[in-house]
Amino acid sequence: MSLRFLTSGESHGPQLTVIIEGLPANLAITPEDINKEMFKRQGGYGRGRRMKIEKDSVEIVSGVRNGYTLGSPVTIIVTNDDFSHWKKIMGVAPISEAEQENMKRVITKPRPGHADLVGGMKYNHRDLRNVLERSSARETAARVAVGAVCKVLLETLNINLYSRVVEIGGIKDSTNHTLETIKQNIDTNDVRVIDDSIAQAMRERIDEAKKEGDSIGGVVQTIVENMPIGIGSYVHYDRKLDGRIAQSVVSINAFKGVSFGEGFKAAEKPGSQIQDEILYSETKGFYRGSNHLGGLEGGMSNGMPIVVNGVMKPIPTLYKPLNSVDINSKEIFKASVERSDSCAVPAASVVVEHVVAFEIAKALLEEFQSNHIDQFKHQVEERRKLNAQF
Repeated sequence: MSLRFLTSGESHGPQLTVIIEGLPANLAITPEDINKEMFKRQGGYGRGRRMKIEKDSVEIVSGVRNGYTLGSPVTIIVTNDDFSHWKKIMGVAPISEAEQENMKRVITKPRPGHADLVGGMKYNHRDLRNVLERSSARETAARVAVGAVCKVLLETLNINLYSRVVEIGGIKDSTNHTLETIKQNIDTNDVRVIDDSIAQAMRERIDEAKKEGDSIGGVVQTIVENMPIGIGSYVHYDRKLDGRIAQSVVSINAFKGVSFGEGFKAAEKPGSQIQDEILYSETKGFYRGSNHLGGLEGGMSNGMPIVVNGVMKPIPTLYKPLNSVDINSKEIFKASVERSDSCAVPAASVVVEHVVAFEIAKALLEEFQSNHIDQFKHQVEERRKLNAQF
């Protein structure tokens, strides 16, 4: 069975809609399972005013009956509370030419770093709001909802995911934390950094950027614990698990880089310090003495924790806008400003965790028989037994 999803909806439209297809039947799921993850995305130091408006509580409207999936597509709705202020501007009903000419919040000044200008050219939109409404990071709320369902599925296999911030605006949490330390300290502060001693320095850096009307980016990390060995494949490019995860991470708004384990640091070290030695014991079976490669070899999981690092650029919507050119008059203007965050790195760490959860769940469902949850769990446990006996 193949897992897939579609999302629809605009940033200031009435709702975001998610359809997930390929989930096993009889998986226990409730809106609360999803809402707790949605709440995490809304938090984080540096977030803007929009998150004070939205509640991001989900409604499951198909594919679940009496708390269990049916095996049919699951539909989830996230209501945009802010739509109440945008009904005329974002309405579905046709409007007259006069109303179009007097339409408020028409955007003709593309913002540098956004999809505005290129999207307008591609789809021939003279009002660039038609582009930014869908290209907005608001869509990541829908992707977190998908990942939340996938996390419930993965938890039935004792596979858990953890996300954290490792850098904001050049301030780094460079300590080589153990997995246990990370698990115990994920939610201890509002910047989602493990070393609480540098959390205040990060907050001050975010405040400085906000005061200057600027924005800052950073690096986030997601760790997947207890993955079965051999998920993914070396036989063709589009079946490699690291390739799939990388594509999914860089598809998130503002993400410009992804790496695994030591990542780009591997370029600075000799192979003897990067390859993970293979060891064996009767109790553990085959295992690695280190995890420099981030739990992936040859496009497959190797049994070590999968470590995914994502680089987020500063959000391009600035309160001290950069120069742009009006698409109608061709005159130079300061780019228009929508509500924005000075730093969304803590929230982005939650988004990365959930897109990784989707890719992990998808790969597992392709690998094993999965019409219903008991069948799926049995197949995964049998694989783990075979791995241990190899």
